Amino acid sequence: MNDFYNNEYMPKMNRIGKLTGYLGVVASFLPAIVLAVVYGLTPNLGALPTVAISVVSSFAVLWFVEPISYYPVVGQIGTYMAFLSGNISNMRVPCASMAQVAAEVEPGSEEGSVIATLGMATSVVINIAVLSVGVIGGSKVLSMLPQAVTEALNLLLPALFGALLMQFGIKQKSHAIMILILGILIWLGLNAGVFSFLPGASNYLATLVCIFTSIVIMLVKSNKKSA
Repeated sequence: MNDFYNNEYMPKMNRIGKLTGYLGVVASFLPAIVLAVVYGLTPNLGALPTVAISVVSSFAVLWFVEPISYYPVVGQIGTYMAFLSGNISNMRVPCASMAQVAAEVEPGSEEGSVIATLGMATSVVINIAVLSVGVIGGSKVLSMLPQAVTEALNLLLPALFGALLMQFGIKQKSHAIMILILGILIWLGLNAGVFSFLPGASNYLATLVCIFTSIVIMLVKSNKKSA
């Protein structure tokens, strides 16, 4: 099985992942190309550098943090699928994680990588089906709901992250408590304006610090065990 995974499965999946990734990049520019070629609508070239700098300063850190933070759960092949399909934190990672729990496999293992990919593939199919229904009748249904219900929907993502914290934290209780306390301290610092000198700090600082602190802690623990 190890030979099949390393010599057949991974090379083939890497080729498919890279190909679909490149096609996704090309497809993202198709609307702009159609607007320019068909309708003659082109952006102000002088404004493009300003927009690019604004986007990079706000999100460039996430281009490094997110792949590193999601990789232990979704694996190498799942990373291709996750970043192509989107909705990573609120759908792909939870589905991959729950699939691993249901299959009783460890995240980061070869089995865990395969199961995570299957879980995310299932979520993509269901996501498209639900979105199709939501696009057609979602706004009408939401308008019929009481205001208290629609406001409660804003708490779905925090509740989801809380569930994931408990799922993984129950295996590493002291580690999870340390990172949770660190995250709360950073959040308090952000609200107090301590990090106001950092551009767009609220978008990435807590994630960046907590993830890399967690990695350092686990490396230290691993070295102590091996010693």
